[in-house]
Amino acid sequence: MVRTLINLILFAFVFSAFAVGQPGFVTVNDHQFMLNGKPYYFVGANYWYGSLLGLEKDKNRGIERLRKELDFLKKNGVTNLRLLGGAEGSGFLNGVERVGPPLQTSLREFDESSLNGLDAVLAEMAKRQMKAVIFLSNNWEWSGGFQQYLIWTKVLPDKWLTAKPSWDELRDNVAKFYSCRPCIDAYERQVMLVLRRTNMITGRPYIDDPTIMAWELANEPRPMRPAANQDYSAWIADSAKMIKRADRNHLVTTGHEGRIGTESLKLFEDVHAMPGIDYLTIHIWPRNWGWMERGKMAEGFSNAMGRTTDYIEEHIATAKRLKKPLVIEEFGMTRDRESFDPASPATMRDLYYTKVLSYVRSNPYVAGANFWAFAGTARPVKDQVFWKKGDQYTGDPPMEEQGLYSVFDTDRSTWRSISSAARRAAK
Repeated sequence: MVRTLINLILFAFVFSAFAVGQPGFVTVNDHQFMLNGKPYYFVGANYWYGSLLGLEKDKNRGIERLRKELDFLKKNGVTNLRLLGGAEGSGFLNGVERVGPPLQTSLREFDESSLNGLDAVLAEMAKRQMKAVIFLSNNWEWSGGFQQYLIWTKVLPDKWLTAKPSWDELRDNVAKFYSCRPCIDAYERQVMLVLRRTNMITGRPYIDDPTIMAWELANEPRPMRPAANQDYSAWIADSAKMIKRADRNHLVTTGHEGRIGTESLKLFEDVHAMPGIDYLTIHIWPRNWGWMERGKMAEGFSNAMGRTTDYIEEHIATAKRLKKPLVIEEFGMTRDRESFDPASPATMRDLYYTKVLSYVRSNPYVAGANFWAFAGTARPVKDQVFWKKGDQYTGDPPMEEQGLYSVFDTDRSTWRSISSAARRAAK
């Protein structure tokens, strides 16, 4: 009888531990993230270049910058960071210089030393009790991504390394990824290489590291053309299953923009209903999506605010139907008059951030939000609009005007909005 009672107690303890997840790992319970048995809400940042800083030879530009910026983020309540897992290829793609160095240097050939930077940022984040979401490829050209796989496999010609496609050409090109078996094979090899990594600094395998909150299939994966929808859905299902088989500790999500990314709310809901996808993501880009006319920011701001609210509410309704958490993991707004100057005011951006961040925790389905993007201590090069190789990274990727959506460490008014929201989320 005593042994039976002991066994029952042990079973109850093990079952309880399984239900809440291993200590330090973020889990999902219905529509909430859970961390150490308590609901987890966050205000975070997009910090994709954080996984590249540790590779800089100049420590002031690299590891020292990384530490200083993480301290700044932690002080302001930002503890969830979205990071690049690894770039594919190098040089120009669509006429845009890529970030790097690459993890996949050529088709199915890897330089694992490029992951030393990811090791560094995860080790430093662990010291500060921060969480990472790591995206594993890219729909867009600035880190190689899907188009590089298509060029490597000769599905696309090399001309797209230097030529700039029209929007329709880009859609036609990228849509081919989901039916390209050699492309997907190379993608899967890269994903598994990252998942099987052991951090060279901490000695901890990535799959056992609670600093990682989630693996993300890619940055903004779109089917691009309706004809690719079926293959796109299959790719999401298969990729999520593959990651779940290899890693039972971490969450998996898509990196999706929402209805605009699929051009169909139903398709967005269908792929996020899959059992391998733990939570929903949306991105919001009023200027890029034509909700406010370029050059007429003040005139279009009210419309952008209204459509942003509608977009968030539309996807909250989807999250409710699926009973899964929702993260607004990208949103951006320019400074006043669309200035790139870090000294210029950001009145409308601050209002926009305050509105978007107000959803975190006040609506129980909105579990977090990551603004785009933290630029830290870097500054745009004077009289130079776009990034060039050798420049310090800001939050804006190479094909975008440097400083356009960046939040610098000196943006006091914006940081008041962010810090206030972070305190509310952490209550």
